[in-house]
Amino acid sequence: MNRRTSIFSLLVAGALTAAVVTPALGAGDGHGPGGSVSPTERNAHWVSTWTSMPQLTEPGNMPPAPFTRADSVMTDATLRQTVHVSAGGEHIRLRFSNAFGGAVLPITKVSVALPQDGKAGTGAIRAGTTHRVTFQGRPSVSVPAGAQAVSDPLDFRLAPGSNLTATVYLAAGQASTAITSHPGSRTTSYLRAGDHVGDADLPGATPTDHWYFLSGVEVWSRSTTSAAVVLGDSLTDGRGSTTNMNDRWPDLLLQRLKDEPATAGTALVNQAAGGNRLLNDGLGPNGLARLDRDVLAQSGVDRLLVFEGINDIGTAEASPAAQKQVAADVIAAYEQIITRAHTQGIRVYGATLTPFGGNTGYDDPDGHREEARQTVNSWIRTSGRFDSVLDFDRTARDPLAPRTLRPSMDTGDHLHLNPSGYRALADAVPARLFRQAPLPRGFGYN
Repeated sequence: MNRRTSIFSLLVAGALTAAVVTPALGAGDGHGPGGSVSPTERNAHWVSTWTSMPQLTEPGNMPPAPFTRADSVMTDATLRQTVHVSAGGEHIRLRFSNAFGGAVLPITKVSVALPQDGKAGTGAIRAGTTHRVTFQGRPSVSVPAGAQAVSDPLDFRLAPGSNLTATVYLAAGQASTAITSHPGSRTTSYLRAGDHVGDADLPGATPTDHWYFLSGVEVWSRSTTSAAVVLGDSLTDGRGSTTNMNDRWPDLLLQRLKDEPATAGTALVNQAAGGNRLLNDGLGPNGLARLDRDVLAQSGVDRLLVFEGINDIGTAEASPAAQKQVAADVIAAYEQIITRAHTQGIRVYGATLTPFGGNTGYDDPDGHREEARQTVNSWIRTSGRFDSVLDFDRTARDPLAPRTLRPSMDTGDHLHLNPSGYRALADAVPARLFRQAPLPRGFGYN
């Protein structure tokens, strides 16, 4: 046993562990030759490798019966969910959020494992890969309302671009029906009565396509690994993508980045939610309000991709004055995001807003909302304020009818994209934007 392993074993003494057999990893970011990153190594840091934007759970997205009661949820229940990570490593930790909980979140036990056959959305785990998660050396943690909890570092070998299973048991449940979740998981989770944290499978479990409580996974990596956060709405959260296939456009972009040595150290994390807006709360806090929590407070972030504003335009009154105002306000929101991110040394890339012509809720016959979209897109392209521009409008629009999506990319609602459309967006992002490079002189002044 080498010195690195001995030191880390002391940190997780008493934990339930088993040998994890996965393909050998390279450097601590999961790439290249050499050994893994030691917990005591210089120039190493924690990097977010997966996130889900915490939201207050709407009534229709609460845990299915019998796991929601009149005044509590998940009493004496096991929750198993899978997540798709970006960067890999040999040491991980988890984040649990009670941001919108109406009461303390009493987590009794947590374990992580590799899912059976490496698949997303499965209730079975791979034999011999279960590891117990601890919090300050204890198996349980109580997360106050509005707070989050970060687990102890765990010696767990996680390959880049792989799926991870997290299993949680709540003995007492959460004594409130105000709970924190991410409804748009596009991934199946499982609920079963009783304590089944260590079980290899959950036969008879109740499936639900939502994530609850788990809000982040981090890996310990060298400084050459960094995270890029995507701030967005349903077009980034993946409405129109395939459940359990991880084919949202950030997922597909990640696949491209992993194939190039110069960008393989990039973690790409998704902080989007359906219905989200920049200016006003809706499904989740507005983009300006959640910037600190979802971007600036994330570990290892050096890039931010902003693809949001459609819902602000689409929900504003379809009048010339209202649309002129919302376009100006969206642009001002971009300015604020850029200024605040630049202060933290984060490059910001802006994506133009894709068409919604023909959408029942957003398109208006006089074209006032389309005019606002064009105003915003013109500013994104020409202002020079973003560090680079991703022209998603040009990628997704129909050349013969520029106000509408290409038919081959349209889910049919004339707003959201199908997997083919998300592939096109991912392919439109230049990989060079994620290569490590020093910040230019004067970066962050404005």
